[in-house]
Amino acid sequence: MDKEQEALAWQAGVWDRISEIYQREIDARFSPVVEGFARAGVRVGESVLDLGSGTGAVACRAAAVVGPGGSVTAVDLSTDMLELARRRAKEAQLTNVDVREGRAEEIPAADASFDVIIASLSLMYVLDRHRAAEECTRVLRPGGRLVAAVWAGAEDADIVRFQQTAGAFAPPPPVPGVGPGALADAAAFLAQLTSAGITARMDSDIVEFCFDTFAQAWDVLAGVTTADLDAEQRAAAKRAVQEAMWPDPTVGRVFTNRTQFIVGTRE
Repeated sequence: MDKEQEALAWQAGVWDRISEIYQREIDARFSPVVEGFARAGVRVGESVLDLGSGTGAVACRAAAVVGPGGSVTAVDLSTDMLELARRRAKEAQLTNVDVREGRAEEIPAADASFDVIIASLSLMYVLDRHRAAEECTRVLRPGGRLVAAVWAGAEDADIVRFQQTAGAFAPPPPVPGVGPGALADAAAFLAQLTSAGITARMDSDIVEFCFDTFAQAWDVLAGVTTADLDAEQRAAAKRAVQEAMWPDPTVGRVFTNRTQFIVGTRE
């Protein structure tokens, strides 16, 4: 297995394992990020790509906006996440959501298929962003819009600080440069978008959510992703995060996170 395939299998495995807890615990906390996609100006009758759809929270919101005359294609590489997205759309009685397995570097859609691309906290995990920029350009119609949300760096986003502190105790991913905070400095990716044919700029919001205790935050944000560590490493990771961020583990804590929005238009 080459490095790219190894990295894809690793990523899919992580997202598959956290799919249920993501829907139960994280979707609601990330809902302010979803509100930020008003920047895309999605309209009735449009065709929307939700790239890195996860559990389908953004896809279903967009599907309700575009109405029966529009459509939303939800793409993700995690089959478990996609199953939750299908379930969410069915429960909401949305018949205009098409769920497809795929990735940003090889979007499963024809040229000029979409009026809008939305990518909610997914581009940080893309292995080859140059290819992703080219693919986004390919599937957007001329004048089409791209809005992508990514976290800022650890100094400006508590969730990134939490995950990077815990992740320092785990083996490095098969491919470097992916993960929370990977697009804190998005200048190179903006240049790649421009080169591919999408003129883009950066905007930002502050998103806050809370956890009642440190134990709850650990279970939600690191319980699955550190499960493969041995007991000593896991305890050390947990201790490091608590010391860095949570002096009293019995009390609640508000996470303050700068969320950066890449806003672009296809030439």
